[in-house]
Amino acid sequence: MSRLKEMENKLLHASYKLTGPRRKIMEVLLENEGAHLTAEDIHHLLRVKGNQVGLATVYRTLELFCELNILSQLNFEDSTSYYELEAKDQHHHHLICLSCNKIIEFSDEMLENFMKSIEGQYGFEVTEHKIKYLGYCSECRQ
Repeated sequence: MSRLKEMENKLLHASYKLTGPRRKIMEVLLENEGAHLTAEDIHHLLRVKGNQVGLATVYRTLELFCELNILSQLNFEDSTSYYELEAKDQHHHHLICLSCNKIIEFSDEMLENFMKSIEGQYGFEVTEHKIKYLGYCSECRQ
């Protein structure tokens, strides 16, 4: 099943209609998979493609997509909300440049094993975790 169809099914299963603007927003998100986009970025990309979707509609749609676990909302040090598609099978973390705000994704099996070790040691079930490292990317360090 295509990713677009999966997203559409989540909407329909929750009794929401797949409106034209929602479909266009989904398409932009899928075309930019792996990117960390703001609502304004998505709005700009829609307008560049000739879609007249209002910024308020983009915000409402992003909020709905987060509620339905289609998207994740990320808040980093610059107090801007970024959105990314929910990872299908791979959990990842973020490196955030304090100078240019570049966001680099990475996954590390050692961190995942560490989390499982903590769960076992303390009898604690982790349901969510977010790890971010702050620093300076190679371009900003030069």
